[in-house]
Amino acid sequence: MKRIVLTGGGTAGHVTPNIALLPKLKELGYDIHYIGSHEGIEKKLITDFEIPYYGVSTGKLRRYMDLKNLSDPFRVVKGYGDARKILKELKPDVVFSKGGFVSVPVVRAAASLKIPCIIHESDMTPGLANKLCIPVASKVCCNFPETLNNLPSEKAVLTGSPIRSELMRGDKVAALNLCKFSANLPVIMVIGGSSGSVAINKAVRAALPKLLEDFQIVHICGTDRVDNLLLNQKGYAQFEYLKSELKDVLSMADVVISRAGANAICELLALKKPNLLIPLPAASSRGDQILNAKSFESQGYSLVLNEDDLDENTLVDKVYELYCNRKAYIETMSQSSQLNAVDKVISLIEDAVINRP
Repeated sequence: MKRIVLTGGGTAGHVTPNIALLPKLKELGYDIHYIGSHEGIEKKLITDFEIPYYGVSTGKLRRYMDLKNLSDPFRVVKGYGDARKILKELKPDVVFSKGGFVSVPVVRAAASLKIPCIIHESDMTPGLANKLCIPVASKVCCNFPETLNNLPSEKAVLTGSPIRSELMRGDKVAALNLCKFSANLPVIMVIGGSSGSVAINKAVRAALPKLLEDFQIVHICGTDRVDNLLLNQKGYAQFEYLKSELKDVLSMADVVISRAGANAICELLALKKPNLLIPLPAASSRGDQILNAKSFESQGYSLVLNEDDLDENTLVDKVYELYCNRKAYIETMSQSSQLNAVDKVISLIEDAVINRP
């Protein structure tokens, strides 16, 4: 039996692409194991899939001054030892890493044992964790054509991001019933990332009087960010977050307003949903969402509105522009080379197993 170890964690974005690979890996007969941190989000997300899970010590590698910078390197070293012990026992044929700081000790330990490693970089430019893994990786998957210029040419493969197959099986009627919407008006879906966005929430709610003249709006606004004064507003449905219903709401949406996290926008691409991206500003991040959004805009997949320019008027103008040109966006997304990422990544995994020294 072929055996694979998956790793990645710290945020949901470092886990969900791994989850997207599971059905195909199981179909191909792989014995699947997962290495993550002891208490990270990856442990909670993987539990539902009945896959053996192993925790290792991990520390965050920071670019800024922090007292934890003195202790965390020792955690990483311990994590390397933990991972090497686990891998020696499991003897996997291949390791696939979706990144995050927990992946560093796992990938480096696998390489020391001559186990081929395939890693995936979601953002336009590699993060620090993947930068430490690229030198020992067999292949490096990426989402954006521009990223190929930042990777070793002999390792880089443009695959797109693996997307959970269940997202393709949404029920539009179920979503209309959930939101108490009519089938006669188009729907805008708003999602501001896993914890919501104060700026986007504020602009959307300010724009409601105008937008609700022509649209219905389903707003995934983040934990504790529901506006109780708008609970009975006709044509406007609010949710802190959605789990199984997310696929249905995506199916219902005619256009989407979203942050520009790599996995989120790759899901919109796979579903061919015309989208308005409002990337997280550089002051609140390393600027990766701005680069992601620019790439999707240049490829004709997205319309972009920077948060510095965001208010109710600019939002309304961009939404109408997006909706009026939605067919052109759908046509362009249909021709993308970043689709079918699961099959492309699985092919690389299979090649690594077959050609392992």
